[in-house]
Amino acid sequence: MTKRRSKAVRKKAAKRDLQVEEFESRDLGDDIRAAGGLRAVRKTLPTSIVLEQDLVDKLREKGAKRGLGYQTMLKLIAREHVDEY
Repeated sequence: MTKRRSKAVRKKAAKRDLQVEEFESRDLGDDIRAAGGLRAVRKTLPTSIVLEQDLVDKLREKGAKRGLGYQTMLKLIAREHVDEY
């Protein structure tokens, strides 16, 4: 492995660590830790949705603050607030 590649791998691992930290800082993180290290497996379904550009921009901005992409940010918001409707 070259020095350049090893730096890229370290950067990717560091970014992943930040995402894991963010995920575990949520209420669900405590549930996973309490489960004794079991991994939650959730069946996913690909969907398609048309969003206004300003909404995508806001999702990108909010997601960037957490080290997340806009689609992941949208999933977090939907999961946290779906029961309110």
